[in-house]
Amino acid sequence: MTVPTTDDPSQPCLTIRTWILGVVSCVLLAFVNQFFSYRTNQLSISAVCVQILALPIGRWMARVLPPTIIRIPLLGCSFSLNPGPFTMKEHVLVTIIASSGTGGNYAVSIVTIVKAFYHRRINAMAAVLLTQTTQLLGFGWAGLFRKYLVDPPYMWWPGTLVIVSLFRALNEEERRPKGGVTRLQFFLICMACSFSYYVVPNYFFPAISSISILCLIWKDSIPIQQIGSGLRGLGVGAIAFDWATASVLGSPIAAPTFVLFNVLASFVIFIYIVMPLCYWTNVYDARRFTFLTSHLFERSGRPYDLNRVLDPKTFTFNVEAYENYSDIYISTFFAISYGIGFATLTATLSHVLLFDGQYMLKLWRQATSTASEKFLDVHGRIMKANYAAVPQWWFHLLLLLVTALSIYTVEGFGRALQLPYWGILLAIAMAFFFTLPVGIIAATANTMPGINIISEMVIGYILPGKPLANVVFKTYADVSMGQAITFLCDFKLGYYMKIPPRSMFIAQLAGAVIANASYFGTAWWLLTEVPHICETDLLPDDTPWTCPGDAVFFSSSVIWGVVGPRRMFGPGSIYSGLNYFFLLGLLAPAVVYLFHRLFPEKKWIRLINFPVIFAAAGFIPPVKAINFNCWFIVGFVFNYWVFKHHKQWWGRYAYVLSAALDAGTSFMGVVAFFALGNYSIYSVNWWGGVADDYCPLARCPTEAGAYIPKGCPQLR
Repeated sequence: MTVPTTDDPSQPCLTIRTWILGVVSCVLLAFVNQFFSYRTNQLSISAVCVQILALPIGRWMARVLPPTIIRIPLLGCSFSLNPGPFTMKEHVLVTIIASSGTGGNYAVSIVTIVKAFYHRRINAMAAVLLTQTTQLLGFGWAGLFRKYLVDPPYMWWPGTLVIVSLFRALNEEERRPKGGVTRLQFFLICMACSFSYYVVPNYFFPAISSISILCLIWKDSIPIQQIGSGLRGLGVGAIAFDWATASVLGSPIAAPTFVLFNVLASFVIFIYIVMPLCYWTNVYDARRFTFLTSHLFERSGRPYDLNRVLDPKTFTFNVEAYENYSDIYISTFFAISYGIGFATLTATLSHVLLFDGQYMLKLWRQATSTASEKFLDVHGRIMKANYAAVPQWWFHLLLLLVTALSIYTVEGFGRALQLPYWGILLAIAMAFFFTLPVGIIAATANTMPGINIISEMVIGYILPGKPLANVVFKTYADVSMGQAITFLCDFKLGYYMKIPPRSMFIAQLAGAVIANASYFGTAWWLLTEVPHICETDLLPDDTPWTCPGDAVFFSSSVIWGVVGPRRMFGPGSIYSGLNYFFLLGLLAPAVVYLFHRLFPEKKWIRLINFPVIFAAAGFIPPVKAINFNCWFIVGFVFNYWVFKHHKQWWGRYAYVLSAALDAGTSFMGVVAFFALGNYSIYSVNWWGGVADDYCPLARCPTEAGAYIPKGCPQLR
């Protein structure tokens, strides 16, 4: 049985050990993840590292700290420095607090594009409030959906069961196997090896982060370099020896086998077939522009001069200047990725409706009809008997407070964020409306579609020509819904692990506030201290500060906010044909469902998941072909070959290895920055000291008469 059916209410939860370990871990994780988000090889450190490390440290603290009672004057309360053995409940709460530093802060990208891309000032207090309120807003109404998404046993949140299993495995007494090592010893050994090795791709030999074999053989061929480049092309034959490159899509070791093959199918279909076919048949004048980029162009292929269409005083779109200048063009790769984003949205809804619709309807009816106390499962009965619930007014008060701060953020500070107060209310309404259906999908099908495309499209039609209004609205709508569902998911984890609900609420809220402050502080420091951060035209070739994710975010703000969806995707526009991807996404799961019903004995048909297929291809850009290559190779080796032939080893050490590789790589990356990168020293000066795949021609256009970037040959 995965979930324990017993409980000890006397176990301490929010102890001083919990707060020390949780807060320190939260700050460090948020710092490292935000730090790496600006680098070419982005690295995301999960809370598994904390989950593994917190246990021995907590037990060590339980052995060495004195049982001194500390009394807090005025408040009339006290706490013990050492309330006894380190408990599993403390372990869970430490991980909950720390996990706030793993998901990123979407609003930080707004601050980044304002300062680094639009080159405008943003009030620091407005930026702080923006990063806090967008993350906290969803907590306010999450409490309203607890009785539908947490309390019923039918809403089981499958992803939490994996976490529960790991908590139990770590907290159960483990003896060192004969001739082997414990999980903690294995973690420390692998982390040390990862830490030591990463100095090679990070400093001594950055070129091994992307080795494009075809480019090294055919040095003068544009088409071959477009095919072979792992950074700017299709990545045929490209390989890397760098965990940071392999883990950009998330840890490949943690991906189930069926997901690996769905992603592989996505990569082959869209990257090796659809996109090359579109490029070499010159769809959307593809050959006039760089092969793979998120940058914006004018009709001749020159980089788009946004200053010509943005009024510098009002920071709004100048329609007359736009009509006299040029429509915005994007690379065909980027255009198709938008179409794939459209398809992902409808495919998710279609897939869930077809494959899980009846089951979800049944669960919903059971949840709404059995929400009373007498129908609670064993976990619900234990929780009700032993712990007080979170008062509903806590959620109401938080919602009112954060809503008021959100309105003040957009209406104050000279209305620099361009979104009026009713935009906040509309964003809240959209997020509130989608929280319940998306929450049901997440709680039963372990899939959570976002509403970022819908939200930026809606506000793009309502308020065209205002880039900040678009991204601020999108962030408030999409992030608040996501945070509400994350909050509910964590509440279900606490439900399974028998954590007092009020302790969970305090830990989640405190973790979110602390993480947001760390995200913002890290971003503000880097944006202030790193010269020309994100400005690739002004940075040296060996710099890691290229901000691939924020570059896409910036281009999206121009496409949806400055120009607007009507001019980019509306009737008669250049990219109006991409709207057919909505229909494609709607119909694709129906084909799979039809074959599934016709051939029910073919179990593999059920594993074809078009939401995963579309979503994977939609990551390009900023994800590169080299990332897909390495991710799949590593994932296949561990989750297919190792799992098949060494299942016991895989079950014991696979996730621990993933966490160790993440931790060692990130620690070395931060150490290298403070020791070398802070002094503009990024690598050794030799052939392999450049973080490049030596495919310079992959960025060159192939259409005669197009604008020729520096370093590209003239075409005839």
